[in-house]
Amino acid sequence: MASKQRMRLTLLFLFLLTSLVGFAQKTRVMVMEIKETIDPRMKRYVDLALDHARSTEADIVIIEMDTYGGILTDAKEIVDAIMSFEKPIWVYINRDAASAGALISIACDSIYMSPGATIGAATVVEATGEKAPDKYQSYMRSIMRSTAEERGRDPRIAEAMVDEQIDLDTISPAGQVITFSTSEAIQYGYCEGKVNSIEEILERNAVKDYELYRFNLSGTEKIIAFFLNPFISGLLILIIIGGIYFEMQTPGVGFPGFTALVALILYLVPYYLNGLAENWEIIALFVGIALLAVEIFVLPGFGIAGIAGITLMVSSMILIMLNNDWFDFGLVPTSSIVFATAATLGGIAGGIALLFIGGSRLTKSKYFQTVALTDTQERSKGYTASFINEPMKGKIGKAYTVLRPSGKVMIDDRIYDAYTRGDYIDKDAEIIVVSDEGTSLQVRRHTP
Repeated sequence: MASKQRMRLTLLFLFLLTSLVGFAQKTRVMVMEIKETIDPRMKRYVDLALDHARSTEADIVIIEMDTYGGILTDAKEIVDAIMSFEKPIWVYINRDAASAGALISIACDSIYMSPGATIGAATVVEATGEKAPDKYQSYMRSIMRSTAEERGRDPRIAEAMVDEQIDLDTISPAGQVITFSTSEAIQYGYCEGKVNSIEEILERNAVKDYELYRFNLSGTEKIIAFFLNPFISGLLILIIIGGIYFEMQTPGVGFPGFTALVALILYLVPYYLNGLAENWEIIALFVGIALLAVEIFVLPGFGIAGIAGITLMVSSMILIMLNNDWFDFGLVPTSSIVFATAATLGGIAGGIALLFIGGSRLTKSKYFQTVALTDTQERSKGYTASFINEPMKGKIGKAYTVLRPSGKVMIDDRIYDAYTRGDYIDKDAEIIVVSDEGTSLQVRRHTP
């Protein structure tokens, strides 16, 4: 009997202890910021922030918002991530939530705004500020409408934030899109309250015993976000082109080739991690590089392989920066296509300019002189050249190496330097000497 009583007391003690621990546990509140343009970098930031909220078991996530919008496709992916999150997400509009910012705000469970804040003006525009074609407006209207319905807000108002032709009587006469002030947003159900701080939001929701912490990108993620900038991508393309060229001009040096390789990694990895660079786009880029290498080192002249290689390289570099779906650009803003194309072509043009401007300076640098032979080998210093003394014209031999167009040939069991008039001759192919002037033989393929 005594043992049963002790068991009951033990169980009661454990129950009380568990209750006290649960009671003492603080509410974990994570704050993240959307205060920049909505683009691939912001989309990755949001994904990482929500993953962090899950791993730290945050009870509430609060987005501090101040943005004029950005790329529609990235905004849609952010909305999907927010609406699939398991815990409440509140947004604190601490000035502006325009365009894509308004869409993201509507996707949140609750909206709070500071005095003087605004939400709305969600018409899709190009980089020039001009209104985008109607297909973009229609897509934006449908997203705004469905998102508002999901969160219990008036879908007609959400649509009127995009389309100025929608007439909502006293709320918004036809001819202008809706942009709500804080008080107007509260009046029409697009804001839960006017607040001055995040702490005030928690107080209004009776969250008293809480732990507040902010999400910050790691150093590595900040570097990745930095290299997602199209301007930086253009600079990396410039380094890739310049590095490959200088490596070809100074074979065996290694440093230009290593620099080009590092630039290529820095170009590809951020876009791949962010989901923009698809596997087939990366494969196309390397196939293009391979075709160009074949054209330079294997095939004579400049033909189909070279043209195909350059086309694949340029196209894949542009596509890697765009959120297209197998060449479907229906939801890719024209401005993004322009920026990606300008970055790629600008980088290539800059690389070519670097070859002409920097090439001559490189050959005069101390570093180049330490790894390349630049002195003149004069006869007075003991240097001599092996001129061919016996007549060789008309003699027949074979290609000792591949001639493209220069190489070595073997005639009468002796090896000579030789070249063609631009023709490509395979190793071991039969050749005939057409000229023996100078230190090299001019040869062509022998056809008996």
